[in-house]
Amino acid sequence: MSKLDLQTLESWLWDSANILRGSIDSSDFKNYIFGLLFLKRVNDVHTEEVDAIVEHDGISREDAEDETYFKVPQEARWDEIKKFTENIGIALDIAFAAIERDNNKGLNNLEGVLTSTKFGDKEKLSDEVLQRLLSHFNKYSLKNQDLYTPDLLGDAYEYLIKQFADDAGKKGGEFYSPRGVVQTIVRLIKPQPKQKIYDPTCGSGGMLIESAKYVAELPDGKVGNNINISLYGQEKNLGTWAIGKMNMLLHNYNDADLRKGDTLNDPKHKNEDNELMLFDRVIANPPFSQDGWWISAETSQEVKVDKDGNEKKLTPNYQKTVVDPYGRFQYGIPPRGYADTAFLQHMIAVLKQDGKAGVVLPHGTLFRSGTEGAIREKLLKADLIECIVGLPSALFYNTGIPASIWIINKSKDAHLKNKVVIIDASNEYKEGKNQNELIELNISKIVSTYDHFVTTNLEDIPNEKYARIVDLEEIVGNDYNLNISRYIDTSETEVEVNLHQVKDTILELEAREKEIDEKLFNYLLEIGL
Repeated sequence: MSKLDLQTLESWLWDSANILRGSIDSSDFKNYIFGLLFLKRVNDVHTEEVDAIVEHDGISREDAEDETYFKVPQEARWDEIKKFTENIGIALDIAFAAIERDNNKGLNNLEGVLTSTKFGDKEKLSDEVLQRLLSHFNKYSLKNQDLYTPDLLGDAYEYLIKQFADDAGKKGGEFYSPRGVVQTIVRLIKPQPKQKIYDPTCGSGGMLIESAKYVAELPDGKVGNNINISLYGQEKNLGTWAIGKMNMLLHNYNDADLRKGDTLNDPKHKNEDNELMLFDRVIANPPFSQDGWWISAETSQEVKVDKDGNEKKLTPNYQKTVVDPYGRFQYGIPPRGYADTAFLQHMIAVLKQDGKAGVVLPHGTLFRSGTEGAIREKLLKADLIECIVGLPSALFYNTGIPASIWIINKSKDAHLKNKVVIIDASNEYKEGKNQNELIELNISKIVSTYDHFVTTNLEDIPNEKYARIVDLEEIVGNDYNLNISRYIDTSETEVEVNLHQVKDTILELEAREKEIDEKLFNYLLEIGL
């Protein structure tokens, strides 16, 4: 039997979505398909592992099952579930609950990962549809020995996430960041072997996985078959967190520490002294301009009664009500309507002194005034902002507005002190039907330009209509406004026009025209016209 290649696997998995069309909303496809894919994969790998243990140790299958990495109880066995012809959804719910029950320790804890989606609702999924799905997933083996490469299933999973994001439109931005943007940030912050990488709004885990892939290609990037890196993340949306956990496991990143919860209100990664953990690299694409982001302020709003006896909730004053027990907002309390600089300050708070952070923020963070302007001023005075990259518009699913990448460095090299690298990549994209895209050509140009500036050799300065290294003094002169157009002049120089020369040229052309007219008139006379 030939091994399963990526193209076949992707096509096969995407075809499963077509079975669901008409039964449930397309934005929910991912929850059901990812669950079944994970169930099939766990079963096949479990069988493969048991076979190997039996052959190597010469023990019974029953004893070998106690030695496997993942536990698959009898009610969750693929062959058992295939026997059902009715109440299939309930059988699947029982199977997922059983897997969670038997795999609930340490980083391997699957509690809430599989049972967040309910298959037992027959109004959504009939036995007939589920039977077709099971038959479809039964077509191929997902054992490691039957895959063309070890990373094949993880790559196919990422493909599915991208397809589902395309299908979901604006909702896709809740769980997927465009790959070109992710690759750009990873290559800008350059994670290294043995480092701890953290994403406070990790979605389906794409940024962490791209970071791991980057490290895998470096010297000492792998120890045996394992990538020499530690991955951490937190995600607020339960369904998206579950997708992220499965994504890690299908990529064989079994030690990835993904927690569920609201990062701003309840950060989960803490040490034994209840202090925030610190990381070597922090990377994120937080939700743009999230409002009402401090829960305690929103749930304890004061109520005012007007003269007619009607109650009206008063808008909370975040400057008075936000008190962070972890002291993350030392550069200022962000406004209620924009959480962007709250996420940014969280990332700075958990970044090691010699670390780097890369984050995508809406363009408005570069120039909005008020509280955000004051925060930006303090960040610049603290010399934390190393680089700003202006991105093209229409890159993201949930918004058409342009965004920017911020690179944070707590320990800049001497030649970058009190300076900011500013890159205008707004025209660096491949145009798409619904969205624009950063391709390798665009990514390489951004990264090579940044790399040029962060080296100590500042000779051969790149095109100043694309990038500049800007002194803080100039930024101060612009009231700490980082709007890229203030620093990168992309206008074309107008060509000087010599009016006297133009006049002479016109007169010469008029004389030639008169000469041609006379010749033509004579020719016509000669032929009698």
